[in-house]
Order: sequence, then structure tokens, then C-alpha cells
Amino acid sequence: MMAFSLKAWTGFPAEHLRGFLLCCALLIPALAVAQQPLTKITFGTNWFAQAEHGGFYQAKATGIYEKYGLDVTITMGGPQVNNLQLLLAGRQDFTMGYPIRNLNSVNQNMPVVTVAAPFQSDPQALLAHPHVKSLEEIKGQPVYVFSGAQQTFWPWLKQRFGFSDDMIRPYTFSVAPFLADKSVVQQGYVTSEPFAMEQGGVKPSIFLFADYGYPPYAQTIETTREMIESNPEVVRKFVQASMEGWKSYFENPAPANALIKKDNPEMTDAQIAFGIGKIKEYGLVAGGDAATKGLGVMTDERWKATFDFMAKAGLVPEDMDYKQAYRLEFLPSPPVMP
Repeated sequence: MMAFSLKAWTGFPAEHLRGFLLCCALLIPALAVAQQPLTKITFGTNWFAQAEHGGFYQAKATGIYEKYGLDVTITMGGPQVNNLQLLLAGRQDFTMGYPIRNLNSVNQNMPVVTVAAPFQSDPQALLAHPHVKSLEEIKGQPVYVFSGAQQTFWPWLKQRFGFSDDMIRPYTFSVAPFLADKSVVQQGYVTSEPFAMEQGGVKPSIFLFADYGYPPYAQTIETTREMIESNPEVVRKFVQASMEGWKSYFENPAPANALIKKDNPEMTDAQIAFGIGKIKEYGLVAGGDAATKGLGVMTDERWKATFDFMAKAGLVPEDMDYKQAYRLEFLPSPPVMP
């Protein structure tokens, strides 16, 4: 019987052909994975596109979401957008949330769960004219805040600094009253309103609540219990990819910034740069526990501190099961270090 020869049959040495066949064997499964359809996901932000959303836009712009098998659509929030309602109605799969709202939702038996905290500190602050040097000096003075402050930071200011409800003035989402009157104190994000004030000729005194112990996380990732139960791996992948997006954003924000300006044409390069600078300056994303435990990290201790403040303020019952508001098992493992 004639011996079978790969070289005689193909014209190639056997070892070369075996190597070629091995490469094919390895490549075919990879191609099969690549051809699998991406899972479509809708993520809603809490405002018009800005630097505070940079990590999510970066994950989309650089293909990080696609690497994890996700086709993510980012929809902007705004003053007329209730992203919690959109989440509960199934029109969003994930939304940008806030622990105080989440705890209130759980108290009302809404199936909302927080799975990561991109912002380790709330960027909310009081902004005053330069002659004001402390929060204590503001006590008794008029302060312009939005109506929702009564359910968020205002009870904390009352507890911590003795503020009173008669100090409240309606906030108009504009810095014009501030620029026109040196006695005006108003709320604002450290990443946003100070920029407009500086453009108007006033460098404000900034009192970031987190620096004084205000406990909530911010810009959190919320989803529903149904999503967690039916698609836990999708939840895990979305959190992982989003945190990798934040890491990438700080390394080179250009891809995300292009998408931010596309969604929000009024956003300028200068405003974005200011926002990124303040996020870094105050350690809003990479500071706190994130510095040692990874981006997006949450802890039972921080959630309990937020719940304790709310219970003391009468915002939620003292006997509610606050741990229903969050889950820790979807955080990246290993951590995405800043």
C-alpha cells in the first residue's frame, strides 16, 4: 500500500500544512463569536451630554461596548425627561441615577437597583461670591435651589449647618441672578456652573457638599430587578465596559468629546475641558474608595451612611430594608483601576 504524503498531495511540507490547519481551527470559533449579533442596550443620562457623562460616551466611541457584545444607544436627559419613568416603562435598560432617588424608589416598592457608582462624590455644591469664605457664613442668607433640593441635599444642610426653609429661593437654572447680585448664593455642579460664572467675570467660592461629609454617590448606574434576574451577564458587561470607558476617557477624551458635541452642539471644548479638570481636581470619579478599589466601586458603609441621613431627616422610614436599593456583585472583577 502506498503511504499517504501531505507534501505529495498538497505540494506543501506537512509541518506547514499542519500549522495552517491549526490556525484555521483557532480562527473559526473566533469568527463565529464575532458574527454573533450584539445585544442592543439603551442607556439614559440625567442631563444634556457633557463631560460628566464622558466615560459612557468613550465606551461607545472607542468600541469598548462592542468588545463586550453590546450595541449601546445613549439618550440624553434634560429638564423635561424623567429617566426613572423611562426605565420602569422598559424604554431604557439602564439609566443614570442617584442613591437618594433610588432609596426613595425602593421605599415606594419600585423595582430599581443601583449596580455601580461612577461618581464617588456628588458634584453638587453651593456657590457664593468670593467674599463668602465658609458654609457657616451662608446660614440665614437667601439661597437659590431647585424644588427637588427639599428631598435631597437641603435636609442635610439643615442637619449639618442649621439652615432653615425660609432661606430657600426658587432656582432658575441660570447664573444670571448670581452675576447681577453679590448677595446671591445658589446651588450648582462644581463641573458646570462655576465655568459660566467665571465667563461672566466672577470666580465663585465653591463649597462642595462631599467635602463636608455629604454621603451619596452620584451619576450611578441603575437598572431594574427584572434586568438583573433575566440578563445578569448583560448587567455585568455593561458595568465593566462603562468603567473601562471612564479609564480610557481620562487617558484620551477626544473620541468621547466628539460624540458629546454631536449630541449636544451647544457644548464647547472649553466647557468640556473645565468639567474634566474639576472631575480630576475633586477626585469625583477616581478619588475616594475608587483610588484603591477600582472605578465604580460601592460599599455597604457608604449606602448605610446615605440611608442613615435620609432616615434621620424623615425622608424614608427607619425600618426600611435599604439594601434592596443596590447590588455589589456586578462591580468589575478584577477592579478597573484609575
